Amino acid sequence: MSASITECLELQLLEIEMLFSMFPNKGEVCLEDPNSLRRVRSYLKNPSGPLPPRIGFVIMVYPDYQGDVELQVAFPHNYPNAKLQLFGRSYSLDRQQQLLLNQDLTAYIETFDPGELCVCAAIQWLRDNSVPYFRKSKLFSEPVAKSKIVKFVFQRMWIYSHQICRPELRKRILECAKRLSLTGFCLTGKPGVICVEGKKEPCEEFWHTIRYPNWKHISCKHAETVQIEGNEDELHLFKTFEELQFESSGNHSYRHDYHMDLGKFLEFLKKHQSGHIFQILFGIETKQQEN
Repeated sequence: MSASITECLELQLLEIEMLFSMFPNKGEVCLEDPNSLRRVRSYLKNPSGPLPPRIGFVIMVYPDYQGDVELQVAFPHNYPNAKLQLFGRSYSLDRQQQLLLNQDLTAYIETFDPGELCVCAAIQWLRDNSVPYFRKSKLFSEPVAKSKIVKFVFQRMWIYSHQICRPELRKRILECAKRLSLTGFCLTGKPGVICVEGKKEPCEEFWHTIRYPNWKHISCKHAETVQIEGNEDELHLFKTFEELQFESSGNHSYRHDYHMDLGKFLEFLKKHQSGHIFQILFGIETKQQEN
């Protein structure tokens, strides 16, 4: 049983790591016990001791409507093999609508099979399905009809891996970016770099899709977010999503496990007003600033 608990705790740490990458701003993810992750990691080093406290946290979810939901989550020690414990709360929902929202959210989470991570799915469900509960709530006032201004968060994610070589992985990256209508690039070789840009939710879905279940050596090094109104086109640094190859001298273009030419990649970044990202990705300062 201890081995099963150990595996579950390792998956919980992976999911928490992903959530912090998806919600990098202070206050978006709040641990109930700031020391809980350290205690879990200590237990994993020495699983013969007592079980660590359960991981509990709160995530602020903002649906596409005037209102927000505070999602309270608690991991049982054997989650994801056990059912996730979660509860959505909002000051804009009356008691009846809050009860109905949580009943429906719980019913949705129960459709997941044991072993499946589902916090991200719960967040997306709240974003997609909360509006009717707000509209029916006695505590919520419908905003006065005016010329509607669409607001959303634009995001650009810079993702690093020690290598991106396997054909099936490269195909999955391209297909996922195309399906979500994201722009950017995938730099193949050693190391590998991915940039995706677009609305925040599709970017997060892209990160979740390629990150799990078994890509261990990958991290989101940097995320740029800005809330905008109207057209997002002027914020895009890239027109499409493409695969790049900058092989070093002496390598052959038909090989996909080559070491990439950092100089060529830096020039590419500068052409797309992103030279400052080079140091964030590789920890190497450039000699010249971008023009």
